[in-house]
Amino acid sequence: MRDEYDFSGATVAQDVPELARLQSEGNADKIRISLYVEVEVLAAFRARARAEGQSYQALMSAALRQSIMPESAPVTLGDLRRVLHEELHPVSA
Repeated sequence: MRDEYDFSGATVAQDVPELARLQSEGNADKIRISLYVEVEVLAAFRARARAEGQSYQALMSAALRQSIMPESAPVTLGDLRRVLHEELHPVSA
């Protein structure tokens, strides 16, 4: 085995049709992004991932997905008043 290899003339995977297809099929529903997060946030996700035997990326994705779901939105005072009015109105009538 050599100490160094010269890849300057190597073909990029995207230029090889079969490799490009395999790469695109691998994560068809995902896209790679660069994102800055606080050190503490990443540390917390990594610790939880180790404890649960998952990847921290999967946990972060699940947290982001949950945050955009309408049913996970926080209950506002207006929401609480509306629900109480709807539920208690038939009783007082």
